[in-house]
Amino acid sequence: MDNADKDWKLKLRYGKLQTPFKHVTLIAEGIAGELHDGFTCLPGNAYMGMKAWATSDEEAADMIQVIGKQIGFDITGAIQIYYTDPSEPPQKKPHGYDIRFTPFNEE
Repeated sequence: MDNADKDWKLKLRYGKLQTPFKHVTLIAEGIAGELHDGFTCLPGNAYMGMKAWATSDEEAADMIQVIGKQIGFDITGAIQIYYTDPSEPPQKKPHGYDIRFTPFNEE
């Protein structure tokens, strides 16, 4: 990674890197089935976490639902959205990354 790639956070903070997207972290409650694309989680109740660059909260919520379904995770509860600092730079299109699953028991 060269210096230009390392400086994207500073450029974003000071307006030298412009993007129509905002960065969010999403947490959704649901049910993990047989997960695809190399993801793993015990089957059953779980939380799905994802970071995303999106144009709106609604777009981010749609993204986690669609991506979750593609992976094998059905969202059954609320979707929480938090504005967070990015760990990857924005791209030309909205995108999600750093997807993680955490199983839980309802006792």
